[in-house]
Amino acid sequence: MHRVLTGALVSALAAFGIASGANALSGPVLKSGHTYFRATCAPSVGHAAYCHAKVVTTPTGHTIVSKHPPVSGYSPSSLRSAYNVAGTGNSSTIIAIVDAYGYTNAERDLGVYRSQFGLPACTTANGCFKKLNQNGVQGSYPAQNTGWAQESALDLDMASAMCPGCKIYLIEANSSTYGNLATAENTAANVGAHAISNSYGGGESGTQSYESAYNHPGIAVTVSSGDSGYGVEFPASSPHVTAVGGTHLVTAGNSRGWTETVWSGAGSGCSTVYSKPTWQHDAGCSRRTVADVSAVADPNTGVAVYGPTSSRRSGWLVFGGTSVAAPLIAGIYGVNGGSVNYGSDPYNNAGALFDVTSGSNGSCGGSYLCTGVVGYDGPTGLGTPNGSGAF
Repeated sequence: MHRVLTGALVSALAAFGIASGANALSGPVLKSGHTYFRATCAPSVGHAAYCHAKVVTTPTGHTIVSKHPPVSGYSPSSLRSAYNVAGTGNSSTIIAIVDAYGYTNAERDLGVYRSQFGLPACTTANGCFKKLNQNGVQGSYPAQNTGWAQESALDLDMASAMCPGCKIYLIEANSSTYGNLATAENTAANVGAHAISNSYGGGESGTQSYESAYNHPGIAVTVSSGDSGYGVEFPASSPHVTAVGGTHLVTAGNSRGWTETVWSGAGSGCSTVYSKPTWQHDAGCSRRTVADVSAVADPNTGVAVYGPTSSRRSGWLVFGGTSVAAPLIAGIYGVNGGSVNYGSDPYNNAGALFDVTSGSNGSCGGSYLCTGVVGYDGPTGLGTPNGSGAF
C-alpha cells in the first residue's frame, strides 16, 4: 500500500534532490497534518474557473517529484479497497474528463500510470483513449498550461483507478472561462459519455447562462465542491450535477479497514443562485445544498499520480483536493454503468455509502452545512462509496 508523505519524509526527499521547483504552482504553501501543499491553478477572475488540484510540496513550496515508481500516495488497489469497488467497467462505457488548456503528453503519461499499477493499456490505437479539443476535433488543441495539465493527469489517473475497463476521453477547453468550459462540457455529452468529470469551479454569480451545459439527462456529471472550506462554487451548485466533497482517508482496525473524516478544505454550503433539486430534503437550506457525496481529498492522505512537472518533463507526484474526488466518483459511475437520473441515484441508494460523521470545514454556527454528522451533511453529502451500488 502506498502511504502519504510525512513532514520528515518531505525533508528527506528534498535533501536527496527529489524535490523540484520547476512547476506552475499558485498561491501560498498550506499545511494539512504533516503535509505541505500548494494549488496548481491560480484563483479565477470574472466568469472563469480555476482547477482544484493540490500538489504535495516541501515546506518551502517546491513540488516533490520522483522520477521512479511512487514512494507515496494511494494506489488504485488502495482506493478500490477503501471504497469496496470490485468491478472494472467495460469498453462500452466512456468517462469524459473536461479540463482547460492543453496537455501534450496526456496519453504517454497515462500509459506510465496504468503500466505501473498493472492496469490494461488505454491508448488511441486500441480505442480506449481519445483526446479532443472543445469542439470535438482530434487536433488543433489549445496550448499547454502546466497547472491545468497536472489537473488533467490527476483526473485521468483517478478515472483509470476506479474504472480500468472504461474508455477515457479528455476534452480540452480553449481556456478556463465558463463559456469555453461549457462548450467542452456539451462536447463531452455529444460524444457519448456515460459520466463527465469536472474538477474546477468559481463564483456562482452570473453563471445562469452556462448552467444548461451541465444539464444532460442520463449522464452522470460529477463536479468537485472546491478546496477553500465552507462556501459554494459553480458548477458544483448546479442542481443537475453530482457535487463531490472531500474526506481525510486512513487505514483503520475496523471491519472496513479504513475510516474517514471531513477534510477541512472541502467546499460546502447553501447556493445563493440555484434551486434545490427534488431529491434533496435537508431543511437547513432552501436552495441547492453542496455536496451530494464525497471521496478522499486531503493532501495529507493524497493519491499517486504520474503527470507533468514542467512543459517538457513528467514524474510521480502526490495530489489532494476535491479534484481527486470528482473523477474518482465518475469512475465509479462508470463501473456501475446503469441508468443515471442526474444526482438523485445516491439519495435513492444511501445504504451503499459509508457515512462520514465527524470533522468540519469551517464556521457555520455548528450546523450540518459545515460539520460531519450522522446522515446527510454539507462537506461529505450522504457519504463515500461502499461499492458502486449508489451510482
